[in-house]
Amino acid sequence: MADHFGSCLCGAVSFVVKGEFDSFYLCHCRHCQKDTGSAHAANLFSRSAKLVWQSGEDAVTSFTLRGTRHSKSFCKLCGSALPGTQIADLLVVPAGCLDTEITMLPTAHIFLSSKAVWEEGLGEVTKFEELPD
Repeated sequence: MADHFGSCLCGAVSFVVKGEFDSFYLCHCRHCQKDTGSAHAANLFSRSAKLVWQSGEDAVTSFTLRGTRHSKSFCKLCGSALPGTQIADLLVVPAGCLDTEITMLPTAHIFLSSKAVWEEGLGEVTKFEELPD
């Protein structure tokens, strides 16, 4: 059983996930686009892993979109996405909040019917290793 460590951007919140992830989805639904401000969310899911807050649990809050199962936990101080347990028996961990390397490849892209139009042809877009001049 592996431990996965993570934190928020400002460092107020830190946590460890004890156990393995079952799946890793890149979700392109409109809800995930809105709450990430990006083309998709990248979330790891587990029905057996346990979340242990190491610091800053009082800085964690969550939002659930009424009438849906869509929820998001985040740091009240910096807004960083954090693990959530709002869905019964399911731990959802945003991949970007982990400090340890993720060795698991994404399981699948989901909700491609909502995929952002500007996501087409990204393979041909100019690439930079850092912010360009």
